[in-house]
Amino acid sequence: MKINKLLPYVGALVVFLLVSVLYFNPILSGKQIKQSDIDQFRGISKELVEFRKENNAEAYWLGNAFSGMPGYLVSANYENDFLKEIDRALRFLPRPADYLFLYFLGFFILLMTLKIDWKLAILGSLAFGFSTYLIIIIGAGHNAKAHAIVYMPIIISGVLQIFQKRYLLGFILAALGMAMEIGAGHIQMTYYLGFCLIILGIVEMIEAIKTKAFGDFVKQVAVILVAFVIGVGVNSSRLMATKEYAEHSIRGKSELTIDVDGKPKRKKFIGLDYDYITQYSYGKLETINLLVPRFMGGGTTDRVSESSNFYREFEKIAGKKAANEYSKDVLTYWGDQPIVEAPAYIGVVVVFLFFLGIFLVDRKLKYWLVSATIFSIVLSWGKNLAFVTNFFIDYIPLYDKFRAVSSIQVIAELCIPLLAVLGLNELFKDNRTKEEKLEYLKKALIITGGLIIGGFLLAHMTSSFEGIRDDQYQQYPALLDALISDRKSMLFTDSIRSIVLILISAGVIYQFLKNKFKKTVVLGVLLALVLFDLVSVNINYVNTENFVSSRLINKPFTPSKADLEILKDKGEYRVVNFSGNFMNENRTSFFHKSFGGYHAAKLKRYQELIDYQVAKNNMEIFNMLNAKYFILGSDKYEVNKDANGNVWFINKLRLVDSANEEIMNLTDLKTKEEAVIRKDKYSGNTEFVTDSLGTISLMKNNLNELEYKSSSSKEQFAVFSEIYYQNGWNAYIDGKPVPHYQVNYVLRGMNVPAGNHKIEFKFEPTVVKQGAQLALYFYALLILVPIGLYVLDKKKLLS
Repeated sequence: MKINKLLPYVGALVVFLLVSVLYFNPILSGKQIKQSDIDQFRGISKELVEFRKENNAEAYWLGNAFSGMPGYLVSANYENDFLKEIDRALRFLPRPADYLFLYFLGFFILLMTLKIDWKLAILGSLAFGFSTYLIIIIGAGHNAKAHAIVYMPIIISGVLQIFQKRYLLGFILAALGMAMEIGAGHIQMTYYLGFCLIILGIVEMIEAIKTKAFGDFVKQVAVILVAFVIGVGVNSSRLMATKEYAEHSIRGKSELTIDVDGKPKRKKFIGLDYDYITQYSYGKLETINLLVPRFMGGGTTDRVSESSNFYREFEKIAGKKAANEYSKDVLTYWGDQPIVEAPAYIGVVVVFLFFLGIFLVDRKLKYWLVSATIFSIVLSWGKNLAFVTNFFIDYIPLYDKFRAVSSIQVIAELCIPLLAVLGLNELFKDNRTKEEKLEYLKKALIITGGLIIGGFLLAHMTSSFEGIRDDQYQQYPALLDALISDRKSMLFTDSIRSIVLILISAGVIYQFLKNKFKKTVVLGVLLALVLFDLVSVNINYVNTENFVSSRLINKPFTPSKADLEILKDKGEYRVVNFSGNFMNENRTSFFHKSFGGYHAAKLKRYQELIDYQVAKNNMEIFNMLNAKYFILGSDKYEVNKDANGNVWFINKLRLVDSANEEIMNLTDLKTKEEAVIRKDKYSGNTEFVTDSLGTISLMKNNLNELEYKSSSSKEQFAVFSEIYYQNGWNAYIDGKPVPHYQVNYVLRGMNVPAGNHKIEFKFEPTVVKQGAQLALYFYALLILVPIGLYVLDKKKLLS
């Protein structure tokens, strides 16, 4: 009997496994998915990965991007991170099938918590996992985001278990789920989950007050908070290092109160810049693409068929061969976001069932899920609903630390299918009359159909269907007119498609309510509709074309002739790649120590140096950062003979009073002779007698340990072409610790006494060790608290 009870769950796991592997079937032949963001990650993390392999240790500092930065948020393993092994075991399938499988599994666990029939839970889990947004983030390489989303349902499951007074199981799920969630390394997703849980807590609190069970509510919240604190605590190393670094990253507070022209800033942001935060804001009308996939043309670029207006017009201009090529990536998207990989399509069948669920589901769960959905959609509008977004940026802690506000829709991605399944579950019960259910079915159909038709009419009444990149077609007005016609056609075709799907769904449910279809038939048809609906959209954006041989994954970049020539120089230097945006690529970092790079949390001071000085073509900045080579094309480069080298002695220090003066003084600074330093951070000599025979040179660079040799008959001041970072880098002369200073806004400087000396810099971040030690205490609590809850439960002290 017990085995029979387990069979449905084993069957569900088998279904999830097979579906995951079949959808990403190229993994069966050893291919791997090519993800643009992961290519960039491989570029910036290459040094850290190689150091780890060669030394069996962590460096925590990288030198191949932005002239150097901490590696905490790039590629870092931390001591006492025991749950990482459990996480790896759960992700046993080849990537990306592992993430898809865990999408299904996590949502299935959540539905089991809510006592949903296993067959219905399978349908719901597949609907959640195949939500287009969850698939396209895998295709784009947002692995950390997908990894974090995987554990969201498990955390919610634990919280709901605790509110249901199943304290032990709830605690284990909540604590382990939160620990895994934090370990995934995408704090933004965890932050957004927090809003969803707060809304759930408010709904539970109101219910507790109404039922006079507020004491139980307080007890439950206490258990939840303990679980979360422990889940967070076991990640102490990661979080403490991240917090320490965040203050110095572009998400931290700037000391500058002037703009690039030296004028006072209009508004001072502690976190990210407002435009940066809201750059990816969802359009209000664009929200309709949650139930009409190509409502705004699909992704930034989409493939169009030979029957399209664009194809036929292009064929007239350039011929069939060119039309075949250019029709693969046509600018079909006409919304306002800079880049859209694909529409965040949840599925019209799922949305229809969501509205049905609003009428059928118990008010407590319904209020939570509807409120969280509306909340996430409204906040995803960003600058398109500025007064709400401005309030959150100005007053809600940490909100200004994250960009791409549209990604908060991940909460809707979770809540909508959850309420849809709960609604179906209620539909199959006998709690309401068939007449009531028929009335609710009609209302859900009217609302969903009304949104589709209303969105269609609004688009035609308020929009020109012109996109932000349409100037690329300005030389060919007829081509742009053809593209606009195709955009309108996509909207019409997909609107009809959505209407047909909800009519079929409503018809099947109607036949069930009229006793003409059995429950199994309804589930089978709805499952088929959901899979057809979502997979047929997803396959346009993530498919077999995304997979390549593993060899190409491990070596995502091929060296150019310029790269190969530069690599012949075995010295220590930096490279600037002017063939593209050097501050938005990690290809250069894969082969060289790059002056630029790509990372969402680079050092704020370095970015400011770029904005205030490099953008004005100040060559002295390139020189002081030892930019010896400038790549100008795949086979063209130049040697910067004026590069200062790795380290040099200067004659004079300029004392300044503020960060404003510090960065503006670089404008006319001769970096080989002078350096700028803050008066409040330095009290030594400011002028130094040149020793014509004095020398200082780099002897060893091992990422987290640099060694120099100096020789001089007089005291000197050395400037090192290395990024200053106060939390971790320690300086030594002949083995004895000595102070070093921040000079030239981003570099290191040091007084060097007369004589022959060995100078060392060692990256020795105490925060990592402290965090590792603290994590052990929380691991102990992770074991002891469940034991305590078990004892209390046995003694009936928790009921």
